[in-house]
Amino acid sequence: MDQARLFLKPVDRVEILTLMDNYVDVLLQSTEKVKRPPLAKGMEIPTSALVAEHGLSQLVRVYDGATAHCLLFDTGYSTYGVPHNMDVLGVDAEGIEAVVMSHGHMDHTGSLYPILERLNRPLPVVAHPEAFHGPRFFGLNDGRKLRFPVTLKKEDLSRLGGKVIESREPSLLADGTVLVTGEVDRTTSFEKGLPNATLERNGKEEKDPIRDDQALAIHLKAKGLVIISGCAHAGIINTILHAAKVTGVSEIHAVIGGFHLSGPLFEPIIEKTVEALSEMHLKMIVPMHCTGWKAIQRFAQAFPEAFVLNSVGTTFSLS
Repeated sequence: MDQARLFLKPVDRVEILTLMDNYVDVLLQSTEKVKRPPLAKGMEIPTSALVAEHGLSQLVRVYDGATAHCLLFDTGYSTYGVPHNMDVLGVDAEGIEAVVMSHGHMDHTGSLYPILERLNRPLPVVAHPEAFHGPRFFGLNDGRKLRFPVTLKKEDLSRLGGKVIESREPSLLADGTVLVTGEVDRTTSFEKGLPNATLERNGKEEKDPIRDDQALAIHLKAKGLVIISGCAHAGIINTILHAAKVTGVSEIHAVIGGFHLSGPLFEPIIEKTVEALSEMHLKMIVPMHCTGWKAIQRFAQAFPEAFVLNSVGTTFSLS
């Protein structure tokens, strides 16, 4: 698909706080660019702990001079996980300017309603129109179909103060400093989406390419793009290439988020993904969520200087 190029305003710094991921380790150590939550407050180890689940949520802050913006990208699986972790981390939700949904699957939408209830004010919720579609299914090898829950409903969002913004096209938020990729062009030969995924439309079942899959991109001054993905059902390489095409920024500084390379359906493309990423000379790569243990191990091996193991509560500070 052809889109007009968008000018993505470069920023001085970006901070990405993981509010939810599949893994938590309170003993990981901080570095200059990677801040881990402290084990203790003062000299006391608290009884309330961070929780992990099969879900993803990132609090994204961008800084341009004296101006700062804050967005929430996805909200995990459960209704309680992200709000709980926000409380443990002492995160003030009042500064959130908008919520962006990477897609409509339940492991990215779970805590959206409780967060809207907590804020109790009008809040933009940015999503691809297909994020609200249902029913959706995943076919098993024995012919049975698993039904995805429909966890995003426009009427519920409106009732809770959510101002739904639907778009298939790329768009800019935070005074032009954050790109929402919109629907991602599928251009690589090996990233084929989620096999056996179907949806029902007008009473008929059809293949579900998960067109609602989208990501964020931020242009770090003199460094390049920082890509933040949810599940990358469109393919993480497709996502990166799409963001570069839309913005005209070819340098890729960091790639952070879910790459969806877990399990036998996706493990065969791990090496091709590594090869493509190797050509980008990344300064940071942080595979999360649905990337899968085998792929995470491979990235750690292939990119020893750039790789960072994620954990709930980690803040990545790039400048």
